[in-house]
Amino acid sequence: MPVGGIKEKILAAKRANIKEIILCKSNKKDIMEIKESYVKDLKFHYVSEMREVIDLALTAEKVKNPQDLTVKKKKQE
Repeated sequence: MPVGGIKEKILAAKRANIKEIILCKSNKKDIMEIKESYVKDLKFHYVSEMREVIDLALTAEKVKNPQDLTVKKKKQE
């Protein structure tokens, strides 16, 4: 779901030296309202499902020793 206060959240991310930000696709319009020079060094990922967030945030390239969060069916005995 979209969130409010995007400009303030972007400012906080920049202060924390965060370069990649995951947002709901519905928040893309909020980013378009921010000066391009202010967000030029940031990479935005727009998602519509939680699975996309997990794939982006917990990949082997981003995290040492990523956890496998795949739901597996139990074997029937």
